[in-house]
Amino acid sequence: MPDDPPVLIRPAGADDLPVLGRLGAMLVRMHHDFDPLRFIEAVPEMERLYADFLGRQLADPAADVLVAERGGEVIGYAYAAMVPHDYMALRGPAGVLNDILVDPVHRGQGIGRLLLDAALAALRARGAPRVVLSTAQRNENAQRMFERAGFRRTMIEMTRELEGES
Repeated sequence: MPDDPPVLIRPAGADDLPVLGRLGAMLVRMHHDFDPLRFIEAVPEMERLYADFLGRQLADPAADVLVAERGGEVIGYAYAAMVPHDYMALRGPAGVLNDILVDPVHRGQGIGRLLLDAALAALRARGAPRVVLSTAQRNENAQRMFERAGFRRTMIEMTRELEGES
């Protein structure tokens, strides 16, 4: 929007946790709506639980939690971390983009890309030789953004439910 103040990307702080909890719970609900068998359901205390989780990440020296702020309001966040060799994933050390979310009211304005670029810069500064991420199969908008940013498809997760089988 032409009259909107500029977006500032900055490290998250403890004061941001209530909003991060709300956004994290939104992320959980969105994924559950995509596939309720695969993704967890948002429980009533999900905002608090997600805020607590991201609060612990603020203290993790290998993690970066970044927020997008406009006019003093947090409108999105990204959570990324360095991980060591992962033999289950057949991958060497890497940065992992765990979460990226922009409040729906503010989407379509390039804020997700600003968060993505800042997360990539933070991981590059940590020495990440590559960055990996996962997106929900149905989250085509995010996939397009990641592809425009140079990401390529390397793995496909498949899920099969076993409940009810003998």
